[in-house]
Amino acid sequence: MALSLEEVRRIATLARLRLTPDEEQRFAVQLSAILDHVEQLKALDVTGVEPMTHALAAGEIPALRDDVTVPGLGPDEALAAAPAREGTAFKVPRIIE
Repeated sequence: MALSLEEVRRIATLARLRLTPDEEQRFAVQLSAILDHVEQLKALDVTGVEPMTHALAAGEIPALRDDVTVPGLGPDEALAAAPAREGTAFKVPRIIE
């Protein structure tokens, strides 16, 4: 399903995005490819397949990485690029009167 540039512009407006003409062209192609893929998925026979509420089946354990502790940044290294600092903290403008 090929999207027109007008449809891409409408989608961009609804998403409050400002696109350049080059981006409009690129997104028209990309969004059309996504819609074509969804159409292919619609053609699959899923009779007998139970709906799922989660990507993992019930009781399935996700493959997670091991928790590994690593040393954190020290205050001087963490605040090295801060525009302003006070002691070991970022200093920000006061906004409450």
